[in-house]
Amino acid sequence: MSSFSRSGVRRLAPALFLSALAAAYWRAPAPEPTLFVAPPPPSESSLPARFSSEMLPRAAASGHAASLAQLADGRLAAAWFAGTKEGADDVAIWFSVADSGRWTPPRAIATRDFTTQGTGAYVRKIGNPVLHAEGDKLHLWYVSAAVGGWACSSINHSISTDGGETWSPPVRLQTSPFINISTLVRTPPLPLADGGLGLPVYHELRSKHGEWLRLAADGQIVDKVRMTHSRRTLQPAVVALDAQRAVAVLRDAGRGAGNVQRMLSTDAGSHWSEAVALDVPNPNSSVALLRLPGGRLLLAGNPQNGRSALMLWLSDDEGETWQASRTIETSTDPKAEFSYPALLLGSDGMIHLAYTWFREGIKHASFSEAWLDEKLQ
Repeated sequence: MSSFSRSGVRRLAPALFLSALAAAYWRAPAPEPTLFVAPPPPSESSLPARFSSEMLPRAAASGHAASLAQLADGRLAAAWFAGTKEGADDVAIWFSVADSGRWTPPRAIATRDFTTQGTGAYVRKIGNPVLHAEGDKLHLWYVSAAVGGWACSSINHSISTDGGETWSPPVRLQTSPFINISTLVRTPPLPLADGGLGLPVYHELRSKHGEWLRLAADGQIVDKVRMTHSRRTLQPAVVALDAQRAVAVLRDAGRGAGNVQRMLSTDAGSHWSEAVALDVPNPNSSVALLRLPGGRLLLAGNPQNGRSALMLWLSDDEGETWQASRTIETSTDPKAEFSYPALLLGSDGMIHLAYTWFREGIKHASFSEAWLDEKLQ
């Protein structure tokens, strides 16, 4: 951080502290209850065992934190941040589409200047994007910070109605009443029965915990719920089990050896249970969660030896217990990093996984549910 940035943070320290307290306890007025859009009944996949992988076209010297979505026309889309290095002035959100089996050259769809022009706020760096397709509408949420580290971030929202060719000017979400900082996004939302979305986010200024934003159909925040826990947690990934119940898995940001943390909601996100540590290691790294067609849950993350390996786990009891399924990547290279996974179930039943590869770019793998089970037989 530059000397100017450090001095700026010192001058703002009292305001940042008050904002952190406000963000931690602020909550919108209680809304009318809603339900999740219930997932379809379990069904057996007829796809044979299949696996393939490829690197996405490189956008810059360093790439990280991919997100996936399937467009209305069936094409797969990916977004990630890339630049000289994480936090650099030239970092942008990049976008690519798998067209006829080949990924298009990445295009920058959100930059510091684009964000400043849209929000009217100074932006020093941008990071984590999240894509979500909703009919012909493609959402993009991404993080930006004006001072300090990522703990001083805010969330911006932009929309495309032409498959990612053009994007609306970003709007900053008002997630806290004062300086509006320390809300970050990493994992995709869940559709709600009232036409809105439930967006998992997290707070990390002074305290670290997950949060749940309920968004109306127009994108406005209807409710904000803290996913509190005695241990520090980050980056909740959430799937709906039925119209009222959901399970969340969270990154363990506490001291010592970590484990993936699990929370439950029985009222469509209005309240969340105390977290329980799973028998799945987590070296303070992001995880991804997906409900498979057969009803099982799929978890992607890093094992106890750090980010030099990326693994998959399966659960057939709604996430209470997990069984190791596949190792996607592993390396003894001290520079190896396979991290920040994103999972997506395609309309054809294929499972898609995108993740950071050596911090150089993004790798994409696609596989069937039968391929997961081959290892278990």
